[in-house]
Amino acid sequence: MGPELKTIILAMTPINELRGTIPLAIGLWHLDPLKTFFLACLGNIIPVFFLLWFWKNLAGLLMKKSRLINKLFTWLFEKTRRRFYKKHSLYGDLALFLFVAIPLPFTGAWTGTVASFIFGMSYGKGLGLISMGVIFAGILVLLGTMGVISIF
Repeated sequence: MGPELKTIILAMTPINELRGTIPLAIGLWHLDPLKTFFLACLGNIIPVFFLLWFWKNLAGLLMKKSRLINKLFTWLFEKTRRRFYKKHSLYGDLALFLFVAIPLPFTGAWTGTVASFIFGMSYGKGLGLISMGVIFAGILVLLGTMGVISIF
């Protein structure tokens, strides 16, 4: 398996996503930084297409199969959406984008799909915001890897 395919596949994984993939591909596999950026973003965005669909269908299936889970999910979704509706309607799109874009542990495309689902965003809106966040995170990680910016 070549380094390009490894880059795409590694960026598809949860937790690692592109945050760990870009430094690895550039430092260990010596891939071109711009090529690495595009491959890692592609790999990080691919699961989003499926995860946005998956969470909705998994919740629907579980809610149909179990009255207890139906009650639990209904309570959770209603409470979450009611509690954060005003803030979400004002800042929700920006919040989801920033949540995915800022390269911190447990923030990224995978977790962003869960947030998009819980807040009831449409598939297209969630996909767009998460994709933009992934690209922005990719830029930050690439610039950090190249030594252009530093957190410390």
